[in-house]
Amino acid sequence: MDHHNRHVYHCPLRWGDMDALGHVNNGRYVDYLQDARVDFLFRTAKELGADDLETGLLVARHEVQYRAPLRFRPEPVRIELWISEIRAASFTVDYEILDVAPERTTYVEAKTRLVPFDFTANRLRRITPTEREALTKLVGA
Repeated sequence: MDHHNRHVYHCPLRWGDMDALGHVNNGRYVDYLQDARVDFLFRTAKELGADDLETGLLVARHEVQYRAPLRFRPEPVRIELWISEIRAASFTVDYEILDVAPERTTYVEAKTRLVPFDFTANRLRRITPTEREALTKLVGA
């Protein structure tokens, strides 16, 4: 699999994220995904001038599949994300929460469908050509 189009985010774990067994609580993963997505969108928006990508988005859907428990530890966990689909008025971000060493271990696979929203007009809007170009750089990893 070709991973060169993936955005990588190193996500710190917090003591309060742990459950009684010392694993990261399943409910925290959505926060981790958001941290990674915001990191990606802010950087992409800045680099490519697609400023509305930072803020003007609503989450339409989350899908989360839990693959293995993640034990709490001081080191951050790796999140790789990429764009799997771009439509006229939505796009989908795919993620993997994983460690690559000592061997590749995937804890979570997830997807988020995002819809651009015009908060001034209070309505959904289409993806602009600039945004499409920015998002296309991370398609199909």
